[in-house]
Amino acid sequence: MNMNFRRKLPIPQEIKAQYPLTEQLAAVKAARDAEISDVFTGKSDKFVLIIGPCSADYRESVLDYISRLRVVQDQVKDKIIIIPRIYTNKPRTTGDGYKGMLHQPVPTEDADMLKGIVAIRDLHMAALTDYGFSCADEMLYPDNYRYLSDILSYVAVGARSVENQQHRLTASGLSIPVGMKNPTGGDLSIMMNAITAAQHAHTFIYRGWEVRSEGNPLAHAILRGYVDLGGKAVANYHYEDLRHLHETYAKSGLANPAVIVDTNHSNSAKMHLEQVRIARDILYSCRQNSDIRKMVKGLMIESYLLDGAQKLGAGCEPVYGQSITDPCLGWEKTEALIYEIADSI
Repeated sequence: MNMNFRRKLPIPQEIKAQYPLTEQLAAVKAARDAEISDVFTGKSDKFVLIIGPCSADYRESVLDYISRLRVVQDQVKDKIIIIPRIYTNKPRTTGDGYKGMLHQPVPTEDADMLKGIVAIRDLHMAALTDYGFSCADEMLYPDNYRYLSDILSYVAVGARSVENQQHRLTASGLSIPVGMKNPTGGDLSIMMNAITAAQHAHTFIYRGWEVRSEGNPLAHAILRGYVDLGGKAVANYHYEDLRHLHETYAKSGLANPAVIVDTNHSNSAKMHLEQVRIARDILYSCRQNSDIRKMVKGLMIESYLLDGAQKLGAGCEPVYGQSITDPCLGWEKTEALIYEIADSI
């Protein structure tokens, strides 16, 4: 085997004991979970915004961003539930590049998974402790979910992972909303199969245990666009796409038909400023069709302190609050967009 086993890492139980959730924080998260769940079951007509940096890179700037979200959330709480994106592990198309805080707690330094595990729990804990936000993360590695299982209020399964059996089975054992993205090739049947699997009960192996899941009725779709055979980005957020998804859900028999629409990635062809126009387009579709409005539970928006993205190079000082992965919408435009969404729903 061509692998070097460097060191044994602490199990999630040990990390949770070192960085425990107090009863007060657990109550804050439970209240958040209930409020978010009510949106996905249709008991609440509030609109969810899963919003934040493409990747959580530097603790200080991420928490600076979240502190600003806290102010806005308090202003729009009657209409919108903000779930900050703290994405701490990033899928890479070729396997190369920055893989997220879990791998590199300091993006300009070498990988250190032990420090990474501590760093991601510390960051999520700080968002909850200091700002009352239980957040969203991507479940890139199903076995690692347990390090954050008591803190997260939303989980996304990415376009490259949605067909993977372990992701689907693990999602079936979660009690929070899990969004299944359409795959990079755009086949909605793969996404719908993933939702079906996640909503069903299963017996499987997880972290060396035989476990039995009960099924997750809050598993749902995320539309993020796709890339066609010619390599061109194709959007799937338009009115016709949403109507087609509604019809697909109607035939499926799945519980709680729901979709979060990703305004970036292939929906914007990674042109981050297009997210504002795309958000308006989706809200317009919701106003035209009550079935679409009931199904569309919110948006996923990539946003940070500064517009665009930067490339980290040797000897270069990182630009504070600018993405080091995909380009993001800057704060001023983000703040204006959130208030615009609140005014329009």
